[in-house]
Amino acid sequence: MTAVARLVTHADVDEGATTDRVISVSARLEAALEDGRSLVLLDDRGWSISGAPGVRVRISAGEIVSTARVVVGPDEPFEGRTHEQMADDHWGWLAEILRRRGVDVHAHELERLPHDVVLSERLRTCLIGE
Repeated sequence: MTAVARLVTHADVDEGATTDRVISVSARLEAALEDGRSLVLLDDRGWSISGAPGVRVRISAGEIVSTARVVVGPDEPFEGRTHEQMADDHWGWLAEILRRRGVDVHAHELERLPHDVVLSERLRTCLIGE
């Protein structure tokens, strides 16, 4: 049985929602397995960055990396739930997705894995200084 080596979030420009004043970014979280395969865990996450009229939006790679990790991570608590409960639910759900695909992993193992963020070439054109 193969194990999960790391988590990888792929960040890209959402072309359909991007203008000169707004950059929309999509984020897809994958589990990179030790056997070289990748399994998609989340593909419905993203965010937008808005700028002033007449000014093209620019953002740093660090801002994208930081935000990407937040949007694919546990959600903020709601209805009296704690951060810990939200994290337990999030990592438990991701572990369940992997178990359904034949990868046995515990939620707490996923939470401790290295997490890379990969920016697409299209997104890199929006970066400050690039």
